[in-house]
Amino acid sequence: MDDRKIGQVADLLQRAVSVVAFTGAGISAESGVPTFRDNNGLWEGYDPMKVATPEGFKEDPRTVWRFYHKRRQQAQQVKPNPAHLALAELESIRNNFLIITQNIDGLHQQAGSKNVIELHGSLFKARCTKCSCQLDLNSCSQEILSDEPSCPKCNSLLRPAVVWFYEPLPEEEFSAAMESADNCDLMFSIGTSAEVHPAASFVWQAKANGAVIVEINPKPTAASQIADISFRIAAGEILPKIVEQYKSIGQ
Repeated sequence: MDDRKIGQVADLLQRAVSVVAFTGAGISAESGVPTFRDNNGLWEGYDPMKVATPEGFKEDPRTVWRFYHKRRQQAQQVKPNPAHLALAELESIRNNFLIITQNIDGLHQQAGSKNVIELHGSLFKARCTKCSCQLDLNSCSQEILSDEPSCPKCNSLLRPAVVWFYEPLPEEEFSAAMESADNCDLMFSIGTSAEVHPAASFVWQAKANGAVIVEINPKPTAASQIADISFRIAAGEILPKIVEQYKSIGQ
């Protein structure tokens, strides 16, 4: 554990006006959420082209819904880890702190974070394939949670409100993330390979606009080449220490 680098990051947090944490699958993997990359190109035996593309959904919506029901149930069984909790605490003790996440498991919100941009949607939401209706699945009836659910407004087929392969990121979330990356002066890149674009471009965008980049990942990533400070350790081990050091500066 590098106490000097922890102190450097705590000082950066103290001086920063706007801070963004960009998180990927690695932070949720510490809670036991399986990642796509760890399953040899399959999601628990499912071909992602069958369950995570518009074409796959059109061909077999029942299988796709069964898969996402299963993923949602798995997400409900895991808990935020110390990294999620440290980010939530950081938000609570300083101004202008935002999380941009590629994850769809809701663990940041469960940990207490409120300023979260979900770039790839949420396992806990559905939207209509025809009208503008969007639903929170946590408050839906069992009928809505069937293998081929219908929109309560127009009776058309509902789909998971997640971004699939070959789909663009939602415009509102993407614009908000771009603005945050443009204006932050400190960005954490946490548990992300920084290879999935356009989301990964936010790290380069922040760097180009003068932000300091702090990378937290056990292995080198595409963003390592531009990171100002890198920690080769699990986020759950280092983030609580950074937050504690930051808090001690302010006392």
